[in-house]
Amino acid sequence: MSDRIDLGTRKGFFSYQRDASGWKLTTQAFLGQHVPMLLNDGGTLYAAVELGHFGTKFHRSTDGGNTWEELAAPAYPPKPDDAPDVLDPWRNTPVPWTLEKIWSLESAGKPGHLWCGTIPGGLFRSHDHGESWELVRSLWDRPERAQWSGGGYDHPGIHSICVHPEDSNKIAVGISCAGVWLSDDGGETWAQGAHGMRYDFLPEEQGGADPEGQDPHRMVQCAATPDRFWVQHHCGIYRSDDGARSWTEIKDVTPSAFGFAVVVHPKDPDTAWFVPARKDEFRYPVDGKFVVTRTRDGGKSFETLSKGLPSAPAFDLAYRHGLDIDLSGERLAVGSTTGSLWISEDQGDTWQHLNAHLPPIYCVRFA
Repeated sequence: MSDRIDLGTRKGFFSYQRDASGWKLTTQAFLGQHVPMLLNDGGTLYAAVELGHFGTKFHRSTDGGNTWEELAAPAYPPKPDDAPDVLDPWRNTPVPWTLEKIWSLESAGKPGHLWCGTIPGGLFRSHDHGESWELVRSLWDRPERAQWSGGGYDHPGIHSICVHPEDSNKIAVGISCAGVWLSDDGGETWAQGAHGMRYDFLPEEQGGADPEGQDPHRMVQCAATPDRFWVQHHCGIYRSDDGARSWTEIKDVTPSAFGFAVVVHPKDPDTAWFVPARKDEFRYPVDGKFVVTRTRDGGKSFETLSKGLPSAPAFDLAYRHGLDIDLSGERLAVGSTTGSLWISEDQGDTWQHLNAHLPPIYCVRFA
């Protein structure tokens, strides 16, 4: 089991480690600065740091976060003079060719090879431990990008990157709001995979089932059964059994099918966890009770896990990267928008409150 949890928060980077006496806060960095995304790739830490007017920066640490070096952040190339503007479908304004946010970081399956998902919708790759980055033009130049729109932010964003554990050329990315895009050749070509997802507030004849406009809040892949994916969508929970090419909606989810975060057991594709909430303009826990839900049978039924979590009134919410599971499938950690952090060492049956006074937590990752 993993004995380290790294946190990206609104006011810095924090790391907890477990020893014989329990979990302890051991490392802090970038205090006062937004840290929306982290990655521990084989012992090398990467952090996205947002500095307001000075933009997004990218840092690397090789000593567990004690010291950091700044690297060049992913950068969009200049827009070619002959490239047409892609207009945001809601605002009718051009989508910029500039980095607004690093929203996902994942290992590309080889030492030092990384994927980076960004707002306004560009996917980047690095082959040299983040020293340099290349925009994946094969996805950025898709004509369907004219239909992409923002989900939670003004412009589209790649928040989920799933790399096949046995074939790193197979990649799936989740985009708000542009559905799921799949590549079988390392990003050279792409196909839409959000077939079966739908908006419950929009009739099909008005595009409610159009895969190009779907809003998967978070997408995860089972390491032991790579064809099994789970998605927490804006309008429900979905499961794929064919490598994210088609999706089945999970019905009768209690207390709510809305939320942002999802994780799947690395060895059991039928077991997944979610953090439910009231949807749309509300976005707070159902009945004011912060809980985690778990299915062990592929979505046929759900358990509500609350032992050690706050009872009502509690208005904590988990962002889409605020829930993580370690490689053993035993330990989970969830961080909230109100700066609380909980750890479970028994698959969510019970929870320990590690801290109630952290900054709002954007990202939780086991090392």
